[in-house]
Amino acid sequence: MGYIISTANMKGGVGKTTLTVNLAASLVKDFGKRVLVVDLDNQISATLSLMSPQDFSKRRRDKRTLRHLVNKAIKPDIKLSIAIQDIICPYICSLKDLDLLPGDLDLYDEFLVSEMLYEKAIHGGQNNFEQVWIRFERRLVQHILSPVIKDYDFIILDCAPGYNLLTRSGLLASDFYILPAKPEPLSVIGIQLLERRLAQQREIHKDDPVNIQLLGIVFTMSGSLLTGRYYQQVMRRVNEDYSATKLFKTRIPVDVSVSKAVDSFMPVILSNPNSSGAKAFAQLTQEFLQKISVITTVKQNPAKFDLGE
Repeated sequence: MGYIISTANMKGGVGKTTLTVNLAASLVKDFGKRVLVVDLDNQISATLSLMSPQDFSKRRRDKRTLRHLVNKAIKPDIKLSIAIQDIICPYICSLKDLDLLPGDLDLYDEFLVSEMLYEKAIHGGQNNFEQVWIRFERRLVQHILSPVIKDYDFIILDCAPGYNLLTRSGLLASDFYILPAKPEPLSVIGIQLLERRLAQQREIHKDDPVNIQLLGIVFTMSGSLLTGRYYQQVMRRVNEDYSATKLFKTRIPVDVSVSKAVDSFMPVILSNPNSSGAKAFAQLTQEFLQKISVITTVKQNPAKFDLGE
């Protein structure tokens, strides 16, 4: 069974999608992992970072995007014979073992979700609409991914900024989450808001515990800001709230090659592997795997680590 990883921040513009696609590509290219990228953001940035608009438009016309799996979950009685395996795009960027579950501009209709859950609460003899909603939210992304989770080492969810249905469900389905942030005060607010929301989810689901863990905070688009007063202010606040183990040591620098890579519909780790940005993402990926390994070891040998050995 693979790990499900969410990249999320309540604030947009922090390099979340860039982190997602480059981490995924490096895991495959440099470490031989099998990876699926899932685009949960209706801005479809991850999708268009990995395939051309023309290819995406064709898949959308053929009803081969995440939207149709979400619609099937909302309306189980609709006739949809396409399985998730048929919607997943293999060999992304001509890289074996890098796959994509494309997003969509319209992932779901909030009115239809509310209508379906209301009918389920009333006609199903469950008068507590809130509990019906909570159960649906908890299982939505988990149910969509369950047929393929065994096929991958990592499934990386590119979550939308903010806190909509798919972001919440994606986080609840995840084993770990990564918080990308820019070294500026507003990014810290985005971190704090997400942490507060997750605390609420843990309380809501206390009878069915939420096991997601913070893998770490990644500072992106670092450059001259690293010596400025804003950076010092950010780091002081972050260090007050998080231990050193929850901060990635690798910083992702400002690099024009990262931006140019979008024009080629592939991550910089593939389009320009010798650039400073690509090298930083490769180093970050190695650190990512080390963190996963440490957590897995602790879980497998809790008594040993409790004794401080």
